[in-house]
Amino acid sequence: MQIELHHKPLSVNEAWQGRRFKTDAYKAFETLILLSLPKLKDPIPDMIRIEFHFGFSSRNADVDNPVKPILDILQKKYKFNDRDVWEITSRKSIVKKGNQFITIGIYPYLPFD
Repeated sequence: MQIELHHKPLSVNEAWQGRRFKTDAYKAFETLILLSLPKLKDPIPDMIRIEFHFGFSSRNADVDNPVKPILDILQKKYKFNDRDVWEITSRKSIVKKGNQFITIGIYPYLPFD
């Protein structure tokens, strides 16, 4: 099934009022991930697609919740703008507690046109 809506998408900035601040948990996570991400040999292309695979220990975890924080950290590390992301795929697996993971693939986006 395909659904097409003819409405302007609402940005996060338009959806929320007030300032948002990083929590201490997010700051610690950001530092951990920034230190864990490898240096890239090649620059990030102008148009990219990103694949996320999250290993959660709870079936209740939403597959979309970790996307934005990880995407923001990737931008910080690899110096690209998320406006250059043309496609995002996110999937989850359920794993035992202590075996959680994040897998990230960054690829050139190849349009269908």
